[in-house]
Amino acid sequence: MGLQTMVGRYGLSDRQWQQLGPLLPGRADTVGVTAKDNRLFVDAVLYRYRAGIPWRDLPARFGDFRVIHTRHCRWSKKGIWELVFKVLSEDVDNEYVMLDSTIVRAHQHSAGAAGSEKK
Repeated sequence: MGLQTMVGRYGLSDRQWQQLGPLLPGRADTVGVTAKDNRLFVDAVLYRYRAGIPWRDLPARFGDFRVIHTRHCRWSKKGIWELVFKVLSEDVDNEYVMLDSTIVRAHQHSAGAAGSEKK
């Protein structure tokens, strides 16, 4: 079983990768250090967020979680993840539209809780 098959549920499709891959830093045709495997790294980050796990619980097949976390932070500061989100959000099936309810704030009365009304 290939690695893409193992991470397929959480990873990028080949079509998505074809759109995204050429836009990311660390390619062999760009100045600077060539990334070991951008696709595996992006799949690791997607896996982490979609599974809702801490960095240290990433499966070993993705590599050292500390290296992945450090690279994730660098990409965040450079705005790379905004680009990734923009490209993936243009995908018609909207598979990667994610919303974590822990960041959504709602007033206590928004759930329809009974309360006293002033008259």
